[in-house]
Amino acid sequence: MVATMDEVFKALADASRRSLLDRLHARNGQTLNELCEGLAMTRQAVTKHLVILEEANLVTTIRQGREKLHYLNPVPIHQIGERWIKKFERGKLAALSELKRQLEKRDE
Repeated sequence: MVATMDEVFKALADASRRSLLDRLHARNGQTLNELCEGLAMTRQAVTKHLVILEEANLVTTIRQGREKLHYLNPVPIHQIGERWIKKFERGKLAALSELKRQLEKRDE
């Protein structure tokens, strides 16, 4: 399944979904019951959020017997970093490199 960048941004726009991703980052491979523990959401609400995260390819699932384990897929987040964040860092890195070069030249 290939998710569009719009689906990824939509999924990440919700604080509850980001919280679920944080929980999976802390401990990958959780069941729905484990993900629901300690949340102020119903099981149905968590399920709906997980569906959106799966559609955005941010979460993948594997059936293990009767259980369905949820895993974080960091690839779409990495792609956002590459596409939307990294290009804005290039100018700053070039400026720092130039500053370093000038300071070293001055010290010679």
